[in-house]
Amino acid sequence: MGIVNTLLRAVTWWNGQTLNTQLYTWRKGVRVGEDDQGNVYYRSRDDKRRWVIFNGESEASRVSPEWHGWLHHTWAKSPVDAPVKRKDWEKPHTENLTGSALAYAPSGSLRNATPVARQDYEAWQPE
Repeated sequence: MGIVNTLLRAVTWWNGQTLNTQLYTWRKGVRVGEDDQGNVYYRSRDDKRRWVIFNGESEASRVSPEWHGWLHHTWAKSPVDAPVKRKDWEKPHTENLTGSALAYAPSGSLRNATPVARQDYEAWQPE
């Protein structure tokens, strides 16, 4: 499996970092921190570039709002250096599940195996 993983990393970007990204990170990257999903965040020595190495599939919605703000230079300090204060009513960040088996399907959705009989609708019939 080692050769297969190396080949996948050489030619695909959605399975984690490519070999070029790994080499660039090793040479020029400064590790800044890691989030609760295991994604690792880096910056260049002059702090002009910031990037993330995903733990698993490269899906942008897996980046939390705190790290997203840091990646896009909205905040100068990372969430490790200056944690963002969260409100009591805020829910924890979750990735976008649209298109996956875990996506939300309301009771009347066609995705449900057994459709629910509608009690709130009466079809119009012409007289």
